[in-house]
Amino acid sequence: MSAEAKSVRGALTAVTLKDLIALKPAGEMIKLSTPRVRAYAAGGHLSPFKGRGVEFDESRPYQEGDDLRTIDWRVTARTGKPHTKVFREERNRPVIVWLDLRTSMMFATRGAFKSVVAARAAALIAWSAIGNGDQLGGLVFSESGHEELRPRLGRRTALRLLQLITVNPAWVHGAAPVDSGAALHALKRLTRVARPGSLAFLFSDFIGFDAECERLVRELASHCDVHLLHVFDPVEAELPPPGEYRIHIDNRVVTVNTSDGAVRRQYQEAFEARRAQIQNLARLPSVRLIPCSTADDPSMLLPRHFAGR
Repeated sequence: MSAEAKSVRGALTAVTLKDLIALKPAGEMIKLSTPRVRAYAAGGHLSPFKGRGVEFDESRPYQEGDDLRTIDWRVTARTGKPHTKVFREERNRPVIVWLDLRTSMMFATRGAFKSVVAARAAALIAWSAIGNGDQLGGLVFSESGHEELRPRLGRRTALRLLQLITVNPAWVHGAAPVDSGAALHALKRLTRVARPGSLAFLFSDFIGFDAECERLVRELASHCDVHLLHVFDPVEAELPPPGEYRIHIDNRVVTVNTSDGAVRRQYQEAFEARRAQIQNLARLPSVRLIPCSTADDPSMLLPRHFAGR
């Protein structure tokens, strides 16, 4: 498979930088919002910060009514007159994209590969963040390793993130064993990179998402707002009617028989268990779930999601 976007039996299997740049107008139409309002910021949107969400600006002489907790004791001791600290609210919140490009994401029976849908959704969020004047950061990972982009402002940051997505080795390498350790490592990095008040987007099929991964999401949600975009193919939710089907995996063709009732039940139960696990995380106050099929168009799905906020 080349890095150029191409179609196998109608399913789009890769993305190009040009594809993701073309999503800029659609992304800028998405106005990111958080589950609840915490404070008014000096920027163009309501502040998502948990806690004060402010940084020190200057000291000035104490005035009646000032909060005693903000007294600047160093300046007070130096001048002999009480001074208080003045804070200004942070104007730019970090928006962090966490994109899963593991082998399990390189699959679809219709629409586009899960990886393609996730990459498009990540690009839309990136352009939305830049359009809103927010800082943008990202982690793009697969079994081959991960690339990390610290949160920064500006269009160049978005272009750098999109480039990291499109040049990832996962698009060109052959199939590799699904490695839940890759997701675990990337989640650990995310919890260290995400500042309190960040808006984190996790794009994944969440296959191999174990208890430790779940714990890290809970830890992240304790100080950030988290959106889980669960990407899945309809065939993963339910096998097609009983019969024999041919599946193309890289350059191989595998025949699958779906006639065994017990196998069908086990298959569906496994998917439902994973979906229930993600839905359980979405019960946390700071977590929102966005189900996304490979047949869905993220440029239509995401605006509806945030319009409902």
